[in-house]
Amino acid sequence: MKKQFCYRILFYVTGLLILALGLTLNTKAGLGVSPIISVSYSMSQIFQLNFGNTTLFLYCVFVIVEIILHYLMRAKYHDYKFVLLMDVFQIPLSLIFTRFLNIFVLLIPDFFTSTSTWEQYLPLRLFILVLAIICTGIGAAMSLSMRIVPNPGDGIVQAIGDSINKNVGFTKNCFDFFNITLTIILGMIFAGNLVGIGIGTILAVIGVGRVIALFQHFVGKKLFSLSGVTI
Repeated sequence: MKKQFCYRILFYVTGLLILALGLTLNTKAGLGVSPIISVSYSMSQIFQLNFGNTTLFLYCVFVIVEIILHYLMRAKYHDYKFVLLMDVFQIPLSLIFTRFLNIFVLLIPDFFTSTSTWEQYLPLRLFILVLAIICTGIGAAMSLSMRIVPNPGDGIVQAIGDSINKNVGFTKNCFDFFNITLTIILGMIFAGNLVGIGIGTILAVIGVGRVIALFQHFVGKKLFSLSGVTI
């Protein structure tokens, strides 16, 4: 039992690290970032703010929305106080996760200059983007499979889905569309052009889900077995 618990924590933390690496690589490719971080990334670029800190702020907003929704739906849960506690735990998780983001931003070089057009170094950009999508999918699959504290980006999707009685897949698509729309609006108003939105955003929407499905198919059962998580 103790060994399984250690594996569970190890897989969870490793998943968060890989997820943070994937999201950071996504920003380095310069082809558009994943919808879930597009708002915080565009804010950091437009207003010259720290990317990790803007993501932390956005995640805290997500958690507040989750708490409100779960409180309003408290009659649906057998122990809604525990649900609210898990929501609150997402704040220290967000603090740690966004520090991972800042570390990777510092460690991974900027491959392209601010004046580079998206056509320049396209093969390298696509390679980085594919690597980012793979890491994001694997990281999300590992951390979510351990069923500890969800990343706020996933937690808010689940909370919204529960509140409108829709499945997670449909809600995720709607939430991605909302984030993309908000990012476009922010870019056009404050920068006069798109910031963080591009072909990479579309590929991330399609690719991350496929990577999660493939990872769960080939590795999921082994992870569940080692960690003691029941399917």
